[in-house]
Amino acid sequence: MPKRRRKRERDLRKKFGRELREVCEKSLQQRSERTTIEAGITGDGEDEIRMSAENLFYAQTNRAQAFFAPNKKEKLQGPAHDLSFRLVKLPLEFETKTERELREPSQAANQIRFGDCIWSGVMAEETEEEKQLKLKIAKILDEARTSYATHNRKLKELSAVRSKSSSPHQFFSAFSKTLVPLFSFQRRIASTERIVRFVSVFSGARDPTNSSDCDAFLKEFIRFLLSAAAVANKTARFRACQIISEIIMRLPDDAEVSDELWDEVIDCMMLRVRDKVPLIRTFAVRALSRFANDGENSDILDLFLEELLLEQNAEVRKAILLSLPPSNSTLQVIIECTMDVSESVRKAAYCVLANKFPLQSLSIKLRTIILQRGLADRSPAVSKECLKLMKDEWLIKCCNGDPVELLKYLDVETYELVGDAVMGALLEAGLVNLRDGESILKYMSSKVDGMEGDSVHYIPSIQLIEAEVALYWRNACRHLQSEAQAKGSDAAATMGTEAAVYAAEASDKNDLLERILPATVSDYIDLVKAHIDAGSDYRFASRQLLLLGAMLDFSDATNRKVAGAFVQELLHKPLEHELDDDENIIVIGDGINLGGDREWANAVSGLVKKVHAANGEFEAVVLRVVEELARPCRERTADVMQWMHSLALTGLVLENARSFGSLQGQDIEPTELLQSLLLPGAKHAHLDVQRIAVRCLGLFGLLEKKPNQELVKQLRRSFVHGPPAVSVVACKALIDLGMWHGTEEVDRAVGENFSLEVLHEKKAFSPVNFSDTDELPNVQMLDLLYAAIDKDDGNNSLASDEYESVQAILGEGFAKILLLSENYPSIPASLHPFLLAKLISLYFSNERKELQRLKQCLSVFFEHYPSLSATHKASDKTKNKCLSKAFIPVMRSMWPGINGSAGCSTLIVSNMRKRAVQASRFMLQMMQAPLYEKETAKDNEEGNKELPEVLNGSLGPPLECGEEGLAICIAVEVASSHAKKTAAERTYVSALCRILVMLHFRLTEQGAIKLMRCLLNLVAESVLAEKDLLKELKRMAEHLKAVDRQPEQKLLPDQANTILGRLDLDFNLDIDGSVGMPQTPAPRSTRAPRSRRRVRVEEASSDEEVSPDSMVPTVAGTIGTRSQRASKTAALSKMTASTSIMIGEDDDGEEGSECTNLDEYSAAEPLLPIASNRFLDMVLMNILHIRRTAARWAHWPRWHYFQRVSGCGDGEQHITLTTAARWPLAVAALALLCAGSSSNIS
Repeated sequence: MPKRRRKRERDLRKKFGRELREVCEKSLQQRSERTTIEAGITGDGEDEIRMSAENLFYAQTNRAQAFFAPNKKEKLQGPAHDLSFRLVKLPLEFETKTERELREPSQAANQIRFGDCIWSGVMAEETEEEKQLKLKIAKILDEARTSYATHNRKLKELSAVRSKSSSPHQFFSAFSKTLVPLFSFQRRIASTERIVRFVSVFSGARDPTNSSDCDAFLKEFIRFLLSAAAVANKTARFRACQIISEIIMRLPDDAEVSDELWDEVIDCMMLRVRDKVPLIRTFAVRALSRFANDGENSDILDLFLEELLLEQNAEVRKAILLSLPPSNSTLQVIIECTMDVSESVRKAAYCVLANKFPLQSLSIKLRTIILQRGLADRSPAVSKECLKLMKDEWLIKCCNGDPVELLKYLDVETYELVGDAVMGALLEAGLVNLRDGESILKYMSSKVDGMEGDSVHYIPSIQLIEAEVALYWRNACRHLQSEAQAKGSDAAATMGTEAAVYAAEASDKNDLLERILPATVSDYIDLVKAHIDAGSDYRFASRQLLLLGAMLDFSDATNRKVAGAFVQELLHKPLEHELDDDENIIVIGDGINLGGDREWANAVSGLVKKVHAANGEFEAVVLRVVEELARPCRERTADVMQWMHSLALTGLVLENARSFGSLQGQDIEPTELLQSLLLPGAKHAHLDVQRIAVRCLGLFGLLEKKPNQELVKQLRRSFVHGPPAVSVVACKALIDLGMWHGTEEVDRAVGENFSLEVLHEKKAFSPVNFSDTDELPNVQMLDLLYAAIDKDDGNNSLASDEYESVQAILGEGFAKILLLSENYPSIPASLHPFLLAKLISLYFSNERKELQRLKQCLSVFFEHYPSLSATHKASDKTKNKCLSKAFIPVMRSMWPGINGSAGCSTLIVSNMRKRAVQASRFMLQMMQAPLYEKETAKDNEEGNKELPEVLNGSLGPPLECGEEGLAICIAVEVASSHAKKTAAERTYVSALCRILVMLHFRLTEQGAIKLMRCLLNLVAESVLAEKDLLKELKRMAEHLKAVDRQPEQKLLPDQANTILGRLDLDFNLDIDGSVGMPQTPAPRSTRAPRSRRRVRVEEASSDEEVSPDSMVPTVAGTIGTRSQRASKTAALSKMTASTSIMIGEDDDGEEGSECTNLDEYSAAEPLLPIASNRFLDMVLMNILHIRRTAARWAHWPRWHYFQRVSGCGDGEQHITLTTAARWPLAVAALALLCAGSSSNIS
């Protein structure tokens, strides 16, 4: 900049400074009583209150804004925007301080002092008494912020000051003015928190000798805080809500406050619950918590419950949770918060349950849910809080420290796992005292039966054990055994004294365990038999006692003999059943496992393995019993219960056998077992026999080295033609065989020999005709399973039963295959997209009870599948797409009216379209999911780590599994549509295009970018009727043109065909015949265009170096309407853009004076950004804002001299103005603001 120009600008600045000072002094003298000053804090965190001409300007402009546009300064959430309170309305006068003292920096950083004063020239004159009163209050506040220990003494001093003041109003005025710095200090440091507590306690304290003044002060102070809680400044709102909440929480019950005032407090705080600042919402909720307990304030409780579901901030949710009163309506909400994503909220939920809900007020189901979630929580702090709830509130207060009594509140027979978790937590915490006097032996006693020679015979007398007691002793004994083993291992791993200590502890644990358990194996067996003979009421206790057998010592031959006889009795015990009115047999239990449930079968097998622990002895003992029970079955003389008993034992041995070889050489050979028991059982007329026999066939096939032909054929036959329950079991068996042996081995078992080359060349699943029984044996297993998932649910053979369905089983099996695809090379990768498409369709299908478990499984599957490996998006070897290739088939299958879907009602069609759109966005989200860290580095041939392709600082997938490939697939699908479309096709194409514009292109994929530019022309022709969508497509085309490094170079046909071939797309693209993007049809405006002068370009100074921006503009990743901020910015830009500035310069203020074009002042000067002068920038910005809202400015010349220039270095928008026009304009505007009228400006 030339020296003359710099000197000229300095002179203008000096002149403006003098004029500004004169205007300020004159205005202060005339309007000193109405002047309000807003307090501020220095930028480095110091608390010194500064006052200058700039502060004066801020105060005056705030007053003008409050008058003209009272709610434009800062937008509030909720109905608060209707309020017109502003911080400048508060009494912000402070103690006087010299101007020199004001400008000196504060020495106490990050502290707030109430004795600081401001320049005396800006304050109204005060009496000496008022000044002294304010000094006293400021001194007390400054001393109170140092420590809580001084609060009691300072409260007495401040009460004395209030009582000695001339009037309550004078004291309140001084107190509120002195407290104002607190409302401007944003940081929550210890000193400010002490002041808040001190002020709150003082406000609620009552002096018996002067109670009326105390009540009056409390009333006035609360109204003062309510005004501050509605201002635009968020710090003032925060402090006001904080102090109000402290006052309410500490206010005694005998405080004299009118109902009208409380209603105002409630209304104000309910508005602040929806404030945009989370901390303000937190204190507003805390302030309302005391009113929520009142039944008359049901609206507060409704507000809490509503906001709890919508609140995003964890601290606010925690505050709401702690404020909820105990009731039936809030109990379920609080329990749901135990699954909150935030650890602090979950911890607060258990705290509320402990303090507000006694154990007796909760149902058994809710008790178990609380303990199950809390004890298994991933956070140690939450599990510790749940343990505290269980120990302090439930165990000690309600159960007198008795764990058995606590278990009785939990119904351990129904919720056994919860009981185990409770006992494990209590034992680990040392809350269960196992004393020497307590033992299972107290339930056993003996009485003399008679004399035989010199010997005395005793008959054991057994006292039946309750379910809770049995569970208690089983967990206690298992805990002692594990601790003894751990101490023994520690003793073996150490030496010397430490080893001796560990050995002694292990010995003590073992001794205590021996004293608890029955003395002999015979006593133990008598105890178990007594509970088994007692019937079904003691079945749970019997099973717990069976599990105790794993802790006994069976090394002695006598003990093994006695226990072996007992084991034989357990294995020979038939299944329980009953007869209906028609004499039909009804099996009690699941009809599959021994004893009717899996837990009983596991307990029996565990005891048999413990007694017969030698290698192969378990299989020999069980198969001996199977051979004995299977004789009537081989002779075809057995009834249904004999068949089921034999098959249940067969399933038990097949499930626990170590290998297929361990079954050979036994009393019944595997081949005989298959031919005489399993295959005939699968063909039995009774449904339950078929079901258990098919399950045994599946277990038998898993033990074989290669699947048996007859076994596989029978499983396929049962799967296709069997009843629903049998078909479900056969489906499980076939999937297990395919995953264990491989699908090609299963196909070879039925005589179909397919080479791996032929399998890998398979591109799609073959159709299956289930009505053709002759063709079904020749169908491959994968084709059969894939076709079965689409078979009509109304068909009896594949319909769902009460618990599971074939679709759910197949869905879980396909998910396992896809997730672990590297372990199943026999399954062609070309079939993966079809399996994935089928899973997505099932996931977004109608709500069905039997598919709920499948959807839970798939939710976890979809979360991990795209991130585990890049091959799940595309295979690097075969270039086979999975996610991208499955997109179009899923959309076509789910969109109504595309694949020949039958016509439905409008509501059903609308719901189907919504689910299809959700599925499309869900697949896009999976495409954009990043890979896990283990996939970010691969080993090359030399064993070194090789990073994948890095694009723009991020890992980039290849074209086939990237968003570019999906975009091209969608574009080809849209471009291939017919010119004349049905209504369903039009909506389908529109939905695809809305996904298309959400996809991104990388700079390295230049070929895909050029091809997409050609395809977009064809895509746009398909949606000409939708203007909004066409605009989005045009925006995408412009973005692609911007990222195209050679936009003028056309894509060669060979290059296009290569890319389409990589994506397996067959599309004839006419590159030469492609045209540009069609124009959006819009009506032509009849309004005459405005004449505009060319905008002057801002010049840069010679000493500044400007570099062009090389960044490529990006397109937003989501589709949506223009935001409110963007719309407002565009509107302001249009309003302020102009070519000239006209200002009247008549110093006499006469109307009709001659206007001068300010371009004459700057004919030789460039436009300078006002941002270089912060104060002047604020002046002009406020003028621009006020003239939009004040009618009195109607005579002001049109503001065509501002121009908003964007693209500055700091990302902000600046207003440019000629240098000569800035100073007189700013002086005139400031005079207007200070004088409060427009008479000074012509």
